[in-house]
Amino acid sequence: MMMRIALLSAVLVMTAVLALPGQQRPAPTFRVEVNYVEIDAVVTDGQGQFVRNLTKDDFELVEDGTPQTITAFTMVDLPVVKADPPLLRGATIEPDVQTNVGDFNGRVFLIVLDALQTDFRRSPLVRAAAKQFVRRFVGVNDLVAVAHSGSSAASGQEFTSSQPRLLAAIDRFAGQKLRRSDVSMDVEKAFKASNSLRVLRASAEFLSNVRGRRKAVVWFSEGIDYDIEGFNIGSLGAGGSQQGSSGSEIRDDMRNAIAAATRAGVSFYGIDARGLGAGLDDAIDAGPLDSDVQAGSGMARVMDETRRSQDFLRTLSSETGGFALVNQNDLNGGFAKIIQQNSSYYLLGYYPANDKRDGKVRGVQVRVTRPGLQVKSRTGYIAPKGKPAIRETPAAVSSASPRLREALDSPIPVSGLGLRVFAAPFSGPSKKASVAIIVEIDPGRLAFTPTGTGVFAEDVEVIILPVNAAGKALDGARDQAPLRLSQRSYDTVRAYGFRMTRRLDLPPGRYQLHVAAQASNGNAVGSLAFDLEVPDFTRQPLMMSGIALMAASAARLLTPPPDPSFTDVLPVAATAIRDFPSGDTLSMFAEVYDNRLATPHAVEIKTTVTSDDGDVLLSTSDTRRTDEITAKGGGFGHALKIPLAGYKPGRYVLRVEARASLANGGSAARELEFRVR
Repeated sequence: MMMRIALLSAVLVMTAVLALPGQQRPAPTFRVEVNYVEIDAVVTDGQGQFVRNLTKDDFELVEDGTPQTITAFTMVDLPVVKADPPLLRGATIEPDVQTNVGDFNGRVFLIVLDALQTDFRRSPLVRAAAKQFVRRFVGVNDLVAVAHSGSSAASGQEFTSSQPRLLAAIDRFAGQKLRRSDVSMDVEKAFKASNSLRVLRASAEFLSNVRGRRKAVVWFSEGIDYDIEGFNIGSLGAGGSQQGSSGSEIRDDMRNAIAAATRAGVSFYGIDARGLGAGLDDAIDAGPLDSDVQAGSGMARVMDETRRSQDFLRTLSSETGGFALVNQNDLNGGFAKIIQQNSSYYLLGYYPANDKRDGKVRGVQVRVTRPGLQVKSRTGYIAPKGKPAIRETPAAVSSASPRLREALDSPIPVSGLGLRVFAAPFSGPSKKASVAIIVEIDPGRLAFTPTGTGVFAEDVEVIILPVNAAGKALDGARDQAPLRLSQRSYDTVRAYGFRMTRRLDLPPGRYQLHVAAQASNGNAVGSLAFDLEVPDFTRQPLMMSGIALMAASAARLLTPPPDPSFTDVLPVAATAIRDFPSGDTLSMFAEVYDNRLATPHAVEIKTTVTSDDGDVLLSTSDTRRTDEITAKGGGFGHALKIPLAGYKPGRYVLRVEARASLANGGSAARELEFRVR
């Protein structure tokens, strides 16, 4: 497994195993230095407003009383970009193309849905609260992942900006907390408490390699019933605790979670979705069960547990630079504050003068020299202990360069080499789909070398790694493009870039395609992740492939070689471009698969192009009959030219819908957005 995939998979998988008893906006970077420390600081004026005009010279950074040299400094000021659906639809259309062109300008959130510390009866409250955070507060420029404690990896979701995928992962949540407070259950409670904390630790470790951003773990949980009175980061020495065995293990796991978070610059935000009166329903349930002891003692014990659990949320959050939301029916204000804290801040990076890996607490102070300003930042971190872990590299990419492997590992897009990626499933061998993939390389960072013989040379390597819902990396593709271009081809590539095509056979399921590319001259590297749903094309009576699109204007991109499956149906190679000049001509191709061939019938395939304000600029209908299909599981190819003459600049929706005339013959549809400039 690649580190990026393996670490998030560890967050998602670990509890499934352990839960069984026994100035310019900077681009985030991916760093591997183990002794590099990054501190985020929020500086406000007397009115509480963020101050944006500070320089590195305005800051002083001290660790354990020793001034440190600030080696990296930047101000992060991120916009909140909300979804912009087509005007008359009200819902966004999932993009069929992803790009890393331009710096990533969003926040990084990992939502942890703590099933081990949530009563099953309150699962709807947690799902509703988490959906509220995603729908109302997360921007389309943010990257969010979802992890469940106590569930399989397939329950979660790797980093994505897709709201439907995040909401689907939240819908898979179900609480597993023990319902009664009973001494006989203490061992299992302690075990589950440790597992929840290990999920938080794994979450922080997973995020540790994202630099240039503050990272947030939004922890939806009812907290952990453990007395932490007087606990703070300063009390976390390098050794273990002096409490009983269960308490010692919980305390050590808490220490490790905080240590990982403070080293990685990750803040925990504990969210108790129960609101006001948390614990009252459990207390009422517990009261009658204690008839052998004094009246009300069961209720009192449960309320004490609730208090300790919420204190745990508060402490773990505050010690990592976050805050907890408890006893609040309205979470909107708290969610807005989470967004605010992760939008505007300064980042100060340094290499500590004390680089010992002794596991001890390092106190950190950040000060500004300008009068009248206040600074809020982490007050310390826990140094790592022992030798750095050696991570294994999967055989599939073991021969790739370290920079290319790091780009594949990165949880966020790497924008050093611009990429546009299109992927769409078509019916393939057996029950697998044949996924058509197009990778278009932006020419801006290609550095061709003249050979002296009129040839310009550059080598580009592309790796495509599919990862399934369980976090497992499947067989992918590694392609080399040794570009040896004439003057004419060189001028074309320098102006428009070039594209590479690839097919992957994948079984039905949910995937992320991790795509990374490197240009050899200058070592420019880029990467991104593409969310892909591969359907079972035999599941419904009528199914449809993705839509491949080409444009006359995109024919200028060098394509060595084009996808042979499209050469008979598209005049030139399909493209990942979705922004076209007025007067261009598009061509589209899709396949419709009919699984009810026993009874002859017709299938109507309707294609429309609709403007953002609802005007229908194209509407065509093509009627096909099943006697055209000679093979079982066959289908209809549907190709169409779309002249853009007369299209005004703006956004358009291309929709292809197929409907069978047979009763219960089904229907299928696909849509994509494009723009005309």
